Amino acid sequence: MAELVLAAVTPHNPLLWRAMTDPVPDDLRPIAANFARIREAVASHEVDVLVVIGTDHLRQFFYDNSPAFAIGKADAYHGTWENEVRTFGMEYAEVVGHRELADRIAGRSVQPDAIDFSVSLEWRLDHAFVIPLQYVRPELDIPVVPIHANASMPPVPSVRRFVALGEHLRRSIDDWDADARVGILTSGHMANDVGGPRTFAGSPDPEFDALAAGWMRDGDLDGAIRVCSDVDRLTAAGSMTSQFLNAVAALAAMGGRAADFVDVPESRFSTSPFFLWSTR
Repeated sequence: MAELVLAAVTPHNPLLWRAMTDPVPDDLRPIAANFARIREAVASHEVDVLVVIGTDHLRQFFYDNSPAFAIGKADAYHGTWENEVRTFGMEYAEVVGHRELADRIAGRSVQPDAIDFSVSLEWRLDHAFVIPLQYVRPELDIPVVPIHANASMPPVPSVRRFVALGEHLRRSIDDWDADARVGILTSGHMANDVGGPRTFAGSPDPEFDALAAGWMRDGDLDGAIRVCSDVDRLTAAGSMTSQFLNAVAALAAMGGRAADFVDVPESRFSTSPFFLWSTR
């Protein structure tokens, strides 16, 4: 049977790609070191396939066609978009898909009870997927199953839906009759504002960041559900703080247990989440 050997959460800020080059600036060194730590974990656990949860930034999906959760079933994926190359200095990426696991997760003929997926057979990945992959596995040689979780366009699914997503991924992987070592890689934010006066002005809500890091450090899934169910509290922490819900899905996939590694360094780009769970 397949085995879920690790789950990880990283930031996906595309500005890191231009800024975090040698010599790495002092404020970005912890971020570079954390990406390296997760990269080493993926390599040492000999991961065969990565389920990558990200939030498309109005590229593949827009307000006129915005699924809550969409899973890719393509044989290969191209990333990123021309403006991200032009604006952020990012590099184009080509990754291989994994149709068999995607079918297992989405349901071959009937949707799973836990969560409803839309399906995409043609998908161009943006920086929410490409940035984590290029830092965590720069060789881009591990097949991926991308999952778009709408954590940015209202109405955003409830935190309990993200919990259901994580729990369903765990069950699907555990039940997969394959000799495969699977990793879950998610990306998002801590408290984060985009497009307002608090953009890149430090964390817009250090109190939320401390709470969120604590949920991961303590394995407090109930605490994450309680606070993130308060829409006003989540919104007050920043316009894009809802992308932290991707991290809650990872916590749920790992049974709500405490992360083995938690670090949320501050930098010129606000606070960056790094959480890692692995087999012992």
